[in-house]
Parts: sequence; structure tokens; C-alpha cells
Amino acid sequence: MSSAYPEEYRKFLKKLRAARLEAGLNQADVAKRLKKPQSFVSKFETGERRIDPVELSHLAKLYGKPASYFID
Repeated sequence: MSSAYPEEYRKFLKKLRAARLEAGLNQADVAKRLKKPQSFVSKFETGERRIDPVELSHLAKLYGKPASYFID
């Protein structure tokens, strides 16, 4: 994860990973459900790729969290 990101974004990325783990999913599981390659999940969890609001909505549903969980 790049240190060029503000602290808020780094916290957001940590919450994404934590929510995935709490849901009992690995990156391959998430990728399969999103019909994306595993690298897609890895890149957004490390900050290499930004997540758009629609993707965040899909992830929130998949992880059983409200979208606000990730940005509070």
C-alpha cells in the first residue's frame, strides 16, 4: 500500500480487508463472485487500484456490511 495515500484511505483499505476476512472469504472467493481475476481484489486491497462507488456497493453486500461501514 502506497504511503502516498492519505490516512483516511489507508483506513478504508484496512476495513475492506478486515470485512472480507470477517465474512470468511479469501481473495479468490471474492473474485469468483465478482467474476473478476483474483488480482483485481488484491490490487484494490493494496491501494494499487481505486474502487468506484458501484464496486464498493457490491463488496459491501458481499461482506454483509453497510457501505457506510467503510467510510466512517
